[in-house]
Amino acid sequence: MPLPQERTYTIDDIYALPDGERAELIDGQIYYMAPPARKHQRIVLQLSRIISDYIDKNNGPCEVDIAPFAVFLNGNDKTYVEPDISVICDPGKLNDKGCSGAPDWIIEIVSPSSRAMDYLTKLLNYKIAGVREYWIVDPDKNRVTVYRFGIDKVDEYSFTDDIPASIYPGFSINLSKLNI
Repeated sequence: MPLPQERTYTIDDIYALPDGERAELIDGQIYYMAPPARKHQRIVLQLSRIISDYIDKNNGPCEVDIAPFAVFLNGNDKTYVEPDISVICDPGKLNDKGCSGAPDWIIEIVSPSSRAMDYLTKLLNYKIAGVREYWIVDPDKNRVTVYRFGIDKVDEYSFTDDIPASIYPGFSINLSKLNI
């Protein structure tokens, strides 16, 4: 008896979802997303503001985008993600649809429903795609795990630590100063 064939989805399937339904596409598989909690959104807003203000103050070339923002991670129609925060320093990757290729820095805020995706599935895909730095902010554990893929280094921080952003020497963020 032949094995059933697993369906491979494309970006067309994502765009065909009913209004209000959000999902990501990783290696041709659809992963539906639950709406984020208020605390999650407050962290996204405040972190993106801090990063954006730093870039503006230093006349940096990078752009900060928050979800829902389309990232076509591998430049194909089989992987589409919406990171909570994306920092893109190559304007050539940006178009009207979003970002085609890997952002330089991605931050994901862990929700109970996204834990496995953020710590496993996305971690591997972000590394393979060429993301330089990936932060996993875990509000339930008051912990931030920072993956610096360019130098193959992983660091763990608490919310009370000054967390350096390696793509911006001299810039750090202390999450205990956020109003969450």
